[in-house]
Parts: sequence; C-alpha cells; structure tokens
Amino acid sequence: MKQKPNILFIQADQHRYDCVGRSADYPVQTPNLDRLAAEGAWFNEAYTPIPTCCPARQALLNGRRPESFGALWNYDNGLPIPALSPAEYSWPRELQQSGYRTAYFGKWHVNPNHGPEEYGFEHVVLDQEHNRFIQDKYGKLTYSNGFFGEPSPVPLEDTHTHYMTAKCVEWLKEASISDEPWHVRLDFHAPHLPCRPAEPFASMYKPEEIPMWRSFGETFDNKPYIQKQMLRNWNIEHYTWEDWTRTVALYYGFVSQVDHAVGLVLEMLDEAGLRENTIVVYTSDHGDMCGGHRMLDKHYVLYDDVVKVPLIVRWPGVIDGNTICDQFVYNMLDLPPTLLEAADLQVPAFMQGQSLLPLFRNDISEPWREYVMSTFNGQQFGLYIQRMLRTKHWKYIWNPTDVDELYDLTHDPEELHNRIHDRTLADVIKDFRKNLYEELKRVGDKSADGQWLRRQLIGGEKY
Repeated sequence: MKQKPNILFIQADQHRYDCVGRSADYPVQTPNLDRLAAEGAWFNEAYTPIPTCCPARQALLNGRRPESFGALWNYDNGLPIPALSPAEYSWPRELQQSGYRTAYFGKWHVNPNHGPEEYGFEHVVLDQEHNRFIQDKYGKLTYSNGFFGEPSPVPLEDTHTHYMTAKCVEWLKEASISDEPWHVRLDFHAPHLPCRPAEPFASMYKPEEIPMWRSFGETFDNKPYIQKQMLRNWNIEHYTWEDWTRTVALYYGFVSQVDHAVGLVLEMLDEAGLRENTIVVYTSDHGDMCGGHRMLDKHYVLYDDVVKVPLIVRWPGVIDGNTICDQFVYNMLDLPPTLLEAADLQVPAFMQGQSLLPLFRNDISEPWREYVMSTFNGQQFGLYIQRMLRTKHWKYIWNPTDVDELYDLTHDPEELHNRIHDRTLADVIKDFRKNLYEELKRVGDKSADGQWLRRQLIGGEKY
C-alpha cells in the first residue's frame, strides 16, 4: 500500500503576495520559492480570511473563520479576547491520531496558555528556545530604529529563520529513517516588522534602487478617516518615499532571507529522497503595508497589500509543474480540508473552506467561488470592524462607522479611488451589500445580526 504523503507546511508572517519573484511584480529575489512554484502550483488569487496574526493562525488549525469561535483580534495586544481552545478541533491532531509523526518549529501565536503539544504536535521548538539561545550567546541586544527596522547583529545561521530551519532539518533527517508519514510546521517571524535581516541579506537591496509602491500616491480623499489617523498614530504622516526606502529595502532582504531558509529545507528533502512523497505548502498569514498607501503594518484596512497572500503547493505526481491557478482560494480555510483529504482522512462538515484537490486535478465539476471575504475587527488603536467582499473586478468594504469603500480593480488595481458615491454604480453597491449579508449569515458572522447594522447594510442607501 502506498504510504500517505508527508506534509511540510511553511508559513511566513506578513509576506506580501507581490514580493515573490513568481508574481513578476516588484524586484524581490526568491529563487527557491520560484523553483517551488515551477514544480507545483502558484495561486494568483489567494486571500487570508483575516489580516491579523492570531486569528488567522487559529483559523488555520481549526478550519473555520475566527469569528466562529470568538477570536476577533490578537490576544496579546490590547483588549482581552478568547483564543482557540485545545478543546476545539485541530486537524494536525487528526493527523497525529491517524499515525502521522508531527513537529512544530518557530512562531506559535495561537494560544497564550496552551502550546502546540495540545493541538497535535509531538515535537516542538518554539521562540522561547531561540530567545534563550540568543541571550546565552550574545547577551542583551539593543536596537535603535524601532518598527522601521535595521540590520541584525546576529550571524545568519543564528537568526530565527535559520535556527528554526536547522532544527527542522535535524528532525526531518531522523524522521526520514522511519516508514511513518510526518507532518511538520515551520513558522517564521520574518518578514514581520521590525525588519532585521542578517547579512548578506541586510545589504542585498540598495534603498535608492527600490521602486515606489504604485499605491504610494494615496491622498485619502473620500477614504475612511481612520486611515489618515493611522499615519498620525505612527508619526509617519509626513514621510516621503525617500523616508520609506530603507525600510522597504530591509523588508525585501528579510523576504530573501526567508527564501534562503526555505531552500535549505527543500535541499534536505531532495538529499533524503523525500521529495516525491511530500506535499510542500508555502504561504503567509497575511501581507504588510510597509509603506503601501503610505501606511505601516496591517491595521484598519483591507487593501490587497494585506489580504492577498502568496500560496504555493508542490505535490509531485498530483500537481503538474508550472500550474497557475486563477480561482479564488483562502489559504487558512481551504488548506485544512485539502490536507485532510490528501491524507485520506474525513473532512469535518463544519469546516468553512473547500478542498483544493479538484483545482490540482483540473476537475471542477461545480462552479468555484465568485468572490472572497476578509474581515477586520479592530484592536491596536480601538475597535473598528470591517467586512470585505472581493470579485475579480470589484472590491466592496463595509465600514459600519465610516464611509464604505468600492474599488474598480480593473481600472484602479491600487485601490486609490473610492467609488462608493458614484450614482452610476448604485446597483453594483446594492448587490454587494446583499451578497455580503448573505455570506455573513452563511458563515455565522454575527456582525450584521443586530437590526441597526442589518438595516444599514441591506435596508437601503447608507448615505
């Protein structure tokens, strides 16, 4: 009987879709990710259900939108909020109970009181171990540029990306001796701000050669007030592109450092003869503004900078090389049923994603998604909910406490011009509001349950 496939799941933190060489957009060098995509499937339309770290990671483990179990924002930043309990379903636990060996390396950020061991991972190396390693070897490190980043004083091999990769490779070499299938999660902090790549990646890109984000011409005209306020909160309202270039160059370098670490794992799979029976997934919890629309981080916006994510899946013998998927997919919601099905395990009916196997096999018997929905619930500077519905040509964002947003993505892919007050688009807006309401009901999102918000969304014109 053919052995079940091994599963290597690699996740970065705040990696923009357009900062992968395969996207052919900005000049970020990612040769190993490009190779992975050339040998598998690259997804042009992959989205996170929520561009916030903890809820996105919890959704991935459980297969439901975070609003379903009360995970609205990061539990360690601002107002207290529940986190996914180990009593809840976890698909890695299902793999473990079916005979998979399991291991977790890197950033956790799922529950402050319960570690990966309680969600189905038997061997665990988390950030605390790396932090102790750095403290013991280098003492207390000091930095001077805050969230805007600077070169790391730590040699490449001792950085978080390469320390965790080395631990992962060490475990995989031992696991490869056994006939048991395995599932490994390798989770990087990078390229999350503050960007602190090590050499040679810290100086890989020259700030003066970094092209300006096409959305940097943002004026915030007819946009929600909170977007201007975010610039003031970060003290960046007067930043020019020249002020941003050093940070963006460091971001590029951090992405390339992640790519190098990925290459080390892929090389080990080849050398150990594990390539052919291993599913490799690469994705990110969400993107990063990093100066896009003149903004920092990811809060209070649902621009593609933060909701669109890189997604690559390689599965030799099942996915043809250079497969390009243009269908709408959710990385955090569609991967759980996909990987369960690949492991020949039952997919729970409560999961809110769809298996990607029909896309891999080019065997779609029913219509695929016409749109994706992403959400935001506020946290860092106060509560402010948003709900986004995106089609190929339009994006509608419901902001219950401010002006809504409507972007014509065909003519304005950078989302600079809000068309919400365009009377010629009244029917488009009405349809989006109706479809958004139906989608919120379908997935159990309570944000439009109250009579006032429901009436605002579907009861007629908002303004």
